[in-house]
Amino acid sequence: MRYWLMKSEPGECSIDDALAMPASTVPWTGVRNYQARNFMRDAMAVGDGVLFYHSSCPQPGIAGLAEVASAPYPDPTQFDPSSPYCDAASDAREPRWLLVDVRVTRRTRLVPLAELRAHPELAQMVVLRRGNRLSITPVTAAEWAFVIKVLLAR
Repeated sequence: MRYWLMKSEPGECSIDDALAMPASTVPWTGVRNYQARNFMRDAMAVGDGVLFYHSSCPQPGIAGLAEVASAPYPDPTQFDPSSPYCDAASDAREPRWLLVDVRVTRRTRLVPLAELRAHPELAQMVVLRRGNRLSITPVTAAEWAFVIKVLLAR
């Protein structure tokens, strides 16, 4: 089992939006970074743990727990001319962009970015690195355990 931090802008899909979906599951559309896409394509597996992270908002941070709920499949927004994620160069026979479904397992208290930064145990967490802008990042088993046992136990 692996662990991931997946960022979503609350204006597009918040933890509450995801919880309101059938089976609390959402397709993780709109990923347009090759490294993040490759994580979904090559490394994620059904059942992997996910820290659902609100980004690009007044108080970014972990808002809930989720799990990868599907194998990767083509992101339909790449073919939708009305979508901001449309990629006219993507070919339907060999789609460039993929997604996985993510099932929220529970809403948590918001663990703000500043609180994550305050813990030396999380100093190497990818999301805390300067210049990191990836929407999907790996989380180590030790980081996952710390977040679950210490930060979300409060």
